[in-house]
Amino acid sequence: MQKRFPDIRVEEDRIYIVDGSVWTSAGMTAGLDLALAMVEKDLGGDTARSVAHGLVMHQRRAGDQSQHSEMLDLAPKSDRIQNALNYARQNLSRALTVEELAEAAHLSPRQFSRVFTLETGQSPAKAVERLRLEAARLMIEQSRHPFDVIAKETGFRDRRHLRDAFMRGFGIPPQAVRRDAHLEVQRTF
Repeated sequence: MQKRFPDIRVEEDRIYIVDGSVWTSAGMTAGLDLALAMVEKDLGGDTARSVAHGLVMHQRRAGDQSQHSEMLDLAPKSDRIQNALNYARQNLSRALTVEELAEAAHLSPRQFSRVFTLETGQSPAKAVERLRLEAARLMIEQSRHPFDVIAKETGFRDRRHLRDAFMRGFGIPPQAVRRDAHLEVQRTF
């Protein structure tokens, strides 16, 4: 698109953009996020929450949010490993041992670790940390919960552990993510 239209500025890896009266989205799913942002702008947060609830989707994904999903990146080949990942995602506040994940996959711990790494390209511990980071990032962007609460809900020991994981995973502290999400909301409205 940039080559075809050199006079415009293409923002890569944004789910939607609001530029004055022009709203554009990256694709079909991002279009739903954009439409929900329009509902919120025109009719308010309560109506947007009601619409989001009816559509079974998050009320707000900031327009500058990456189109990245850890679950899609992991893309296991078997239902067993997918079941273990689903179990992990639903229980992020727990310690989530290899034994527990192996049980969810109906495999022995040794076999689970081997198959998991083969199918996803990473260890169960690394995958769980990435799922925790994604969940924490979404909570930071979409709520005003204190970082201690977010850390606990997503399985980090405390806010310092959360910060260290953010620095490793994203190269920025969680405070910067919250600030950027807040600034995006202000720019949108």
